[in-house]
Amino acid sequence: MRESDYPEQPVDGVRTHEIGRRTYVVADVDPLDVDGTRTVAVGSGLFLLAFLVLLLFYGRLEDAGKAWWVWTCLAGFGLGVLGWGYCRHRRVRRQRRDVS
Repeated sequence: MRESDYPEQPVDGVRTHEIGRRTYVVADVDPLDVDGTRTVAVGSGLFLLAFLVLLLFYGRLEDAGKAWWVWTCLAGFGLGVLGWGYCRHRRVRRQRRDVS
């Protein structure tokens, strides 16, 4: 079956774009976390949680040659904190720019 066999039913208030022979419906939704602050904060928290959990099993990890997992989580948390600070700073600059 072809797309032309199923004609679109027009709905009031729905925006569409036609590109070539196709019609695309554009959803009217708000953008997600565009500055990334929440995403980086959650990721950093997950790295911290993983670090604390793996710290409980440090002896086993060291015996298995996988102690680097613990330090990788700690590094991920540290870099995440730096990234979170950068994202917060960028958000403030963007808000100041939008107010002007």
